[in-house]
Amino acid sequence: MGAWIALGLLIAAGLILLLKHDSGTIAGLDPSHFAGVMASLALLIYLGGSLLRGYRHSIISAFKDIVIWAAFALILIAIYSYRVELLSVAHRVAGELMPAGTEIVQPTGPDGMQSVKLRRGSDGHFVTRAMVNGDPVSFIVDTGASSVVLRQEDALRIGVDTRQLRYAIPVQTANGTSYAARIRLKSIQIGKITAKNVEALIARPGMLHQSLLGMSFLSRLRSYEFEGDYLTLRI
Repeated sequence: MGAWIALGLLIAAGLILLLKHDSGTIAGLDPSHFAGVMASLALLIYLGGSLLRGYRHSIISAFKDIVIWAAFALILIAIYSYRVELLSVAHRVAGELMPAGTEIVQPTGPDGMQSVKLRRGSDGHFVTRAMVNGDPVSFIVDTGASSVVLRQEDALRIGVDTRQLRYAIPVQTANGTSYAARIRLKSIQIGKITAKNVEALIARPGMLHQSLLGMSFLSRLRSYEFEGDYLTLRI
């Protein structure tokens, strides 16, 4: 029965469109919208008739299925409504499962802010693997360092010709005063965070065990925040 009603509705809609194609609007709708509404209504009538036939002798089963689908729809709506909070929880769980130094790229904030969260290592340091001029370099985040400082090995890896450098910048280290050479890096990228034209120092050979991510990069961020075992960088 529902199929015949749906078919009749489509035929009636087609006749109305033929007769009133020059009238501009039909029931306040332009012809294309009217056709869409009538087609959707015919489909609903057809599906409704099919469901009624299927559940004709089992009202209880029909009620159970309606409740199940309604509950499923509510769950989907709840997931969508709390998607930001759920993503935050997912990233927190991922942070606990991932090794120290792994960058956890967080979803873009409502103001367009990009953020990356780093987990503290067992030695107490925050370590990250950044892309420097397009090549990977491992850093210790050091807010006490006024500049990014690269080891000789890392400088050579990113293509710096260390033979042309002048080591004239005094640097305080655990072993006393040493000297470094000043350069500018095209870019440093951690996750979705990128800073361009970053001032940096190249340490003398043997001066550092690991490159330092200092304030010449950190000061380019909108903010950086220490919270327990995590460091969040935002730009």
